Amino acid sequence: MSRGRSVINAQYYQIGSDALRALLYEVTTFPKPGLVDPVAQGPHPDMNVFTFIDSSVGLRHYFDQCIDAGATFTGNDLIKLFQAIRSFGIDAEKTMFKNTKGVNTHKGAIFSLGVLVTAESFRISNLELKFSIMEIVKRMLKGLTENDFKDIKNKNPEELTIGEREYLTHGIKGIRGEAESGFPVLTEFALPALKRSQGSTNERLLDTLMSILGNSIDTNLIKRANSVEIIDWAKQQSTKYFELGGSRTEEGMNFLKYLNEEFDKKNLSLGGSADLLILTIFIGFREGLL
Repeated sequence: MSRGRSVINAQYYQIGSDALRALLYEVTTFPKPGLVDPVAQGPHPDMNVFTFIDSSVGLRHYFDQCIDAGATFTGNDLIKLFQAIRSFGIDAEKTMFKNTKGVNTHKGAIFSLGVLVTAESFRISNLELKFSIMEIVKRMLKGLTENDFKDIKNKNPEELTIGEREYLTHGIKGIRGEAESGFPVLTEFALPALKRSQGSTNERLLDTLMSILGNSIDTNLIKRANSVEIIDWAKQQSTKYFELGGSRTEEGMNFLKYLNEEFDKKNLSLGGSADLLILTIFIGFREGLL
């Protein structure tokens, strides 16, 4: 439960600033196959980089709410902390749709980044517990997929979300399962990729994104391709990109531009990978990697 006081001072305010910066860094990185960047819309004719900027700045209040909730929470049951921020997330989605005139730019990030912001705020407020941010995340989200998916077989098929459909069809838990497990793609692949990356910020984030692509199951990609087999193809593209030298070589960048065209032709999107890149950037800021 909350102790009922606001704690947004400079230390906590920086958490929200890092979250906002992470959203803006992600959309600024280019060229990103299947995603919006400053020079292309990718397979998203209803949005552009300005849509993402409008969406991002509108989420600052949400991040502050999550920070307050994490910093003032008392008690041992961190599931209640997650339950406390869920209503904030619902309101944040409404703000997003208002700012983007109905376009879904950050629905996935509202959930996952909100969880990380809350967990980081709780961690700072409870340093004596010596919990890592991912330990806190796992305590917050324990039983999430079981709880969220328990009644989906009884739902009207037309009312199912994308995540619910893919869970029923392929058994894929999506971002819920990834978050509940403490974001293993983030900790085992994305952050190590960011740490070893070299070059400009843009080059480093491109290599990190392609590492995420090669080590995750992007449910948005499955939805667009209408086939789970697209994941194997995507991982092959990631492998080839790094074999060519990644962002640090002309061959690697030419291949990325080719992939950009292929994703556009096939109407493929990497929305899930983009969300994981946002989380990686956020943790990168918190750990001084960027």
